[in-house]
Amino acid sequence: MASSPNDRRQGRPNSPRPSSDRQREPASRTPKAQIGEVAYLEVVTLNETGAFLDWGHARDVLLPFGEQRFRPTPGKRVLVRLYEDQQGRPVASQKLDRFVQDEATGLAPGDAVELVIADVTDLGYKAVVDHRFWGLLYRDDVTRPLRRGQRVTGYVKRVRDDGRLDLSLLPPGPARLDVVGEQVLKALRESGGYLPLSDSSDATAIKTRLGVSKNAFKQAIGRLYKRRLIVIEESGIRLTPGASSESI
Repeated sequence: MASSPNDRRQGRPNSPRPSSDRQREPASRTPKAQIGEVAYLEVVTLNETGAFLDWGHARDVLLPFGEQRFRPTPGKRVLVRLYEDQQGRPVASQKLDRFVQDEATGLAPGDAVELVIADVTDLGYKAVVDHRFWGLLYRDDVTRPLRRGQRVTGYVKRVRDDGRLDLSLLPPGPARLDVVGEQVLKALRESGGYLPLSDSSDATAIKTRLGVSKNAFKQAIGRLYKRRLIVIEESGIRLTPGASSESI
C-alpha cells in the first residue's frame, strides 16, 4: 500500500539511516506487513537510535525512540503502524492515533472489513479497521477468543452518529445464521455427532461451547433442521448421517 503525503511528513528529515545488524536472504522471508498497515511485530534488537522489528523483509524496520510509547524489549511484540519517512524509507510507529481515525468514512453496516485487534476494554475489544479507523467489538459479539495483534475478518455492525464503528465477527442477515450453522455442524462432528444443547439450554452453556448467543443458536438449528441436517431431541441435537456443511 502506498503511503500518503501525510505519512512522509511524519519522517525524520536529514538524518542518517541506521540499520539492524541482522540481514536475511530476501527469498527466504515472508513479508509480515507492508507500508500503510498496522501490525504486531517482534522486537529483534535495540541500539542508540531505537528498536528494530522483524517485518519479514531483508532488513528489519526501525522503530525510533520518538515513535515509541514505551521502551520495547527484544523478543516481545509491539503494535505499530508502518509508514515511509521523507526519504521514502520504512519506519514504524507505536503512536497509532496519529494514523488511525475515530471517525470512519466510506463504510456502511454489513461491510466486510479487516480487523487488527489492538486492546481489551471493559466493553470488549478495540480494533483497527482496514488499517485506517478505530472500531469496537462488544463482548457479546465476540464468538471466539481473540489476542492482541490478531488479524480477523469482521463486519460493520453499526456506524454511530459520530462516525465511530461498532463491529461484529459475524455477517448480518441470513449469512450470519449460515456461519453459526457451520459452527454447529463442526462441533457436532468433533463431539461424535451429538451435542447436549437445545432450545432450553442455558445461554451461558451455548456461549461457552459454541461462542454464539442463544438466539443465534436457536435460529441456526432451526435452519439446519429444515434442511434435514440435524435431528432436534429433547436434551440436545444430533447430526443426520451424511450431513455436510456444503448443504447449508
